[in-house]
Amino acid sequence: MNKYLITGGAGFIGSNIAERLLKEGHSVRILDNLSTGRFENIKGFAEDIDFICGDLSDYSTARKATEGMDYILHHAALPSVELSVKDPCAVNESIVNSTVNLFKAAVDCGSVKRIVQAVSAAAYGNDPTLPKTEDMPPKPESPYAVAKLAQEYYARAFYNVYGLQVLSLRYFNVFGPKQDPSSFYSGVISIFSSLMLKGKSPVIFGDGLSSRDFVYIDNVVDANLKACACPWTGSSEIINIGGGQSMTLNELVEILNKILGTDIVPGYKPPRAGDVKHSMADISKASALLGYEPRITVSEGLQSLIAWYRNNDLV
Repeated sequence: MNKYLITGGAGFIGSNIAERLLKEGHSVRILDNLSTGRFENIKGFAEDIDFICGDLSDYSTARKATEGMDYILHHAALPSVELSVKDPCAVNESIVNSTVNLFKAAVDCGSVKRIVQAVSAAAYGNDPTLPKTEDMPPKPESPYAVAKLAQEYYARAFYNVYGLQVLSLRYFNVFGPKQDPSSFYSGVISIFSSLMLKGKSPVIFGDGLSSRDFVYIDNVVDANLKACACPWTGSSEIINIGGGQSMTLNELVEILNKILGTDIVPGYKPPRAGDVKHSMADISKASALLGYEPRITVSEGLQSLIAWYRNNDLV
C-alpha cells in the first residue's frame, strides 16, 4: 500500500483518481480549498480518506499535506483560459505560486518518491502542426497556458537542483462523470451534454470547425497511475495524454444528437480570446514511457457520461 496525496482531489479529475486508488487498496489524502472542487465528488468515500481543506498558496498547508506521502498527484488549479484572461493574477497564484510551494514542501518532507502533475496542451497554442508532439516549441496564447507551462519548467528545475522526480502530463480535453456542467470551469462536453439532455441548444464560439482531442476520464486515471509506477528516465519528462484523434465541435454535436435521439441545432457566437483552434495529441511517447493506451473511445465515453447524468438526476 502506498500513500498518495491528491491536490485538487475534490475536483473532477482528482476525485476520479482518488476513487480508483481507494479501490486498489491505497491510502489517500486530499488537499482542496473547494473553490472549484466539490465535496459532493468525494462524499461517497469521504470516511476512507484524509481530507485537508486548505490552499497550496500557504506553504505551511502544503508542508502539512505532503508529510509522509509516497506520491503526489498534483491537480490543484483554476483551470480556465477565460478566467485567466479576466484575472491573470489569480490564476498565476493558484497555479505557479502554489506549485512552487508544493514542490518545496515535497523536498522538505523527504518521503515523496515522485510527483505527477497535470499540465496542459494549451502550451502548444495555435501552431497548426498536427498532431502535437512534446518536442514542439511552446506557443502559449493565454495567461492560463503560460502558468501551466511554468509548472513544467519548475519541474525540471526542482529535479536538477533538488533531485525531485516530477512527470508532467499534458492533458488534452478530458471529460467524464463528476465534471460539473454548471461550473464556470467545466469542459465543453459536459456543458453540451447537459444542455442537450434538456433539449436546449449549446453555444459554439466560432464556426464549429475548431477541433479537440477529447479523452475520457478513465484513460487519464490510467495515465496517472502508470506515471507513478514507470521507470524514471533521468529527466522530468513532459508527456501528452489524449485520445490521439481529433473531433470538431460540430461533429461533437452530431454524435450527441445521435446518442440522445435528438436533432438539436447549436447556436454560434464569435470566437473567444485565448481559445486554441485545433488540437490533437501524438501519444506515442505516453505509450513508450508509460505503457499508456486509451481503453475507452470518445463515443463510448460519451455514452457513459450521458448514462451517469441520467442516473444522478442531472438531466
